[in-house]
Amino acid sequence: MTLDLAAFAKDKGIKYFMISYTDLFSGQRAKLVPAQAIAGMQEDGAGFAGFATWLDMTPAHPDLFAVPDASSVIQLPWKKDVAWVAADCMMEGELVGQAPRNVLKKLVKEAETAGKRVKTGVEAEFFLITADGGKISDEYDTAEKPCYDQQAVMRRYDVISEICDYMLELGWGAYQNDHEDANGQFEMNWEFDDALKTADKHSFFKFMVKSIAEKHGLRATFMPKPFKGLTGNGCHCHISVWDNDGRINVFADREAEFGLSAEGKHFLGGIMKHASSLAAITNPTVNSYKRINAPRTTSGATWSPNTVTWTGNNRTHMVRVPGPGRFELRLPDGAVNPYLLQAVIIAAGLDGLRSKADPGPHHDIDMYAQGHLVKNAPRLPLNLLDALRAYDEDEGLKQAIGSEFSEAYLKLKHQEWNAYCSHFTQWERDSTLDI
Repeated sequence: MTLDLAAFAKDKGIKYFMISYTDLFSGQRAKLVPAQAIAGMQEDGAGFAGFATWLDMTPAHPDLFAVPDASSVIQLPWKKDVAWVAADCMMEGELVGQAPRNVLKKLVKEAETAGKRVKTGVEAEFFLITADGGKISDEYDTAEKPCYDQQAVMRRYDVISEICDYMLELGWGAYQNDHEDANGQFEMNWEFDDALKTADKHSFFKFMVKSIAEKHGLRATFMPKPFKGLTGNGCHCHISVWDNDGRINVFADREAEFGLSAEGKHFLGGIMKHASSLAAITNPTVNSYKRINAPRTTSGATWSPNTVTWTGNNRTHMVRVPGPGRFELRLPDGAVNPYLLQAVIIAAGLDGLRSKADPGPHHDIDMYAQGHLVKNAPRLPLNLLDALRAYDEDEGLKQAIGSEFSEAYLKLKHQEWNAYCSHFTQWERDSTLDI
């Protein structure tokens, strides 16, 4: 039974709803709607001009309507009279095929048809920086190896604990918070869930972290590589697949190597098969490739992959299997679209299941020190253009995610790459002014 948002507003004291959707470039778009008008919006949606956001549309397109999905509604813990609700994009009564949440919902249905329920958990890393974005916000956070720094995490206790309190209040099952491997960097973890629910939570989490940081006079960034020499922001994703009832983990087989069943290995095989193409989605910005192809950081390791390999409990590979019944994809970064991340994982994994894909041999070496010993393992793309080309050549993955989405995404991302290439940098002046 669909939740009545007008009744929800009356019961919870909601004055305004943020009807929100995420565009192709991860921009979070919203209209602030008074509770008195939400009944009509729940039926017909809030109107937007799609061209004004990062969607492949023109000014001549009809109105885009964001129809709220009431099951996703969240009362803002820090502003109780406002509620956020994720929306599905419609145009002239039809779902917009390129809209990221619609892409994910289509793939979730495909998985359900195949008797599968994909569950995931994300590890969304971020920096707390000064309001002007110029440097990390804690002048005392200078350790060479700052990961898990006790003093540093407590100096940002007010921000981190406030966010964690809200996640606990929302029932997300928050279970740990830490200072990460870069100075000024943090990670907060909550329980895994169905892929769509994880995507909605991931989207809201980014909004919440930025909002609470601003409340404290700071700025939060999920940018993949905001500072040279420091570890970048990853967004590792833990993946398991269950039966449609959500009771049996079909990835789990304690008798199998690493506790990963044959189906788990086939799903993983799909991820490995499409890895270079995946990067166009999981690492979607120019800056992303300054993280996955970075030289050693001041802490001693980048903690990000650059080669398509998998292993057991070893963090130097693109995929690790930390325990029975799941694996961790370490490729995505902080810029990844919460909905497209889940969508591309399901698309690649379902292809692996259908084709009984072999993930290939696992490697148990330290890839940072001995990666040169691995032969025939593809390197991940060196830049966004290479990733886009790999995605464009992967007809199977493009069709699996959706041709309308793929065409729109490639068009806008190539425009972004061309804009980057036409931008003059200080490096160019420093390197070539006197040639």
